[in-house]
Amino acid sequence: MGVRTLAAELVGTFGLVFAGTGAVVIDVETDGGVGHVGVGLTFGLIVMVMIYAVGHVSGAHFNPAVTLAFAVGRHFPWRAVPRYWAAQLFGALLASGLLRILFGGTADLGATRPRGSAAQSLVLETVLTFFLMFVITAVATDTRAVGQAAAIAIGGTVGLEALFAGPISGASMNPARSLAPALVSWTWADQWLYVLGPLLGAVAGVLAYRFVRGEKIGEDGGG
Repeated sequence: MGVRTLAAELVGTFGLVFAGTGAVVIDVETDGGVGHVGVGLTFGLIVMVMIYAVGHVSGAHFNPAVTLAFAVGRHFPWRAVPRYWAAQLFGALLASGLLRILFGGTADLGATRPRGSAAQSLVLETVLTFFLMFVITAVATDTRAVGQAAAIAIGGTVGLEALFAGPISGASMNPARSLAPALVSWTWADQWLYVLGPLLGAVAGVLAYRFVRGEKIGEDGGG
């Protein structure tokens, strides 16, 4: 696993955070010019585009929770997890830093915060990430799935979940997407749930698909 692979992961995560949280910021800057539907579609489309762009290079994780889940599911080497996490977080921080330069602290740079209780958003983030990782595992690791449609399925899942759950929890499903704007804007209220929820949900999702697929937990999960 070389520098080019990590660079692809960095660029993909940068694109996700820059476009996705950028849509949140620009929506506030323009008094609703993007809209909730526009924000949800932006997240889904940027994920789809970046998977097509660099999925063949890095696997297109763009998400520390996805990387952890792939390692737990034995689809990714544990030794590479810290390097992927570093590339993802650095890419996300670069994106939030650029948005800070462009727009100041508008909308806390798209930082995620629960609309209701922290417990409510924790459950939502866990369940949302569970279904996202279930879909990712299906289309990315099972040879019976249509591989060319992986980007559409994953991007569609992100967009769908952002559309219906975004107004309550922010529909982050991604610790890097939440931690980067939180750090750059210094918005730390309840950020722990955007780390814990996605990590728990992603691991549960990959294990659930292994069960549905008929694998034993101790078996290798190669495609």
